[in-house]
Amino acid sequence: MRKEDKSQVIEQLKEKLADANSFYIADSSELTVAAVNSLRKLCFDQGVSLQVAKNTLVKKALESLDGNYEELYPSLAGPTAIMISETANAPARVIKKFREKHEKPVLKAAYIDSDVYVGDDQVEALSALKSKEELVGEIISLLQSPAKNVIGALQSGGGTLAGLLKTLSEKES
Repeated sequence: MRKEDKSQVIEQLKEKLADANSFYIADSSELTVAAVNSLRKLCFDQGVSLQVAKNTLVKKALESLDGNYEELYPSLAGPTAIMISETANAPARVIKKFREKHEKPVLKAAYIDSDVYVGDDQVEALSALKSKEELVGEIISLLQSPAKNVIGALQSGGGTLAGLLKTLSEKES
């Protein structure tokens, strides 16, 4: 690869990684061409960008960004695929689903909102993370729940109170 080509790849990686809140570093080596194509399709369907890159170029792109990525550097060894998504748990879910039929990709490390997760044993925990939209939905339903309970109690209590008053009025007559 020529120096100009390397500079161009570094710039592309730098732009993608700078815009991403989360990205995963995985090893997808030893997969057949058909399996890689299947993985790429699954990634595309889930909104995950998958790019194979040289470790030195990824490291140079990370070094040129603001932020602390030093914990990721030891993971940049061997074949590397970068998985980028706006949803933090999407790449982990892709890996988990794809590994139902294949042994790889193997998670080397993940960077999510300035937190670093290292090792393939993190896939389960990362796939269980809730997205921002899911958390907002849960908060809204929790906030609505007490109001619904109060309204329900008032409505049922009103019916009980009306029944009690009716019974008392009929008893006095």
